[in-house]
Amino acid sequence: MVKRTGPQTLELQNLIRDLKILGDRENISLWKRIARELERPTRIRRKVNLYKIEKHVRDGETALVPGKVLSLGNLSRKLTIAAYSFSDNALEKIKEAGAKAISINQLIKENPKGKKVRIMG
Repeated sequence: MVKRTGPQTLELQNLIRDLKILGDRENISLWKRIARELERPTRIRRKVNLYKIEKHVRDGETALVPGKVLSLGNLSRKLTIAAYSFSDNALEKIKEAGAKAISINQLIKENPKGKKVRIMG
């Protein structure tokens, strides 16, 4: 039987810890849920393409991906996309569309209450 290990990188461990602390302190279930999603193994973590973000996120909302953003599709709107990681091609397409790509840490600092955030994946 394989031993379950959990997140290996120190950066990811710190992010999960910060999300749990913020969720408990502010009583916001969004951050607790994202922490649980990031604790999952890498092979089953969420992967979202740009066309799904374009289709499901409204203007004024932030797309939050507890995993990786991939480059299939295009963006036509200026959105804010927060994710744990981005593919290189996805970052290029996001910048070309005039959208904003940020890390989950930056999202916590900019929007600690989690208002107008849509979880994708």
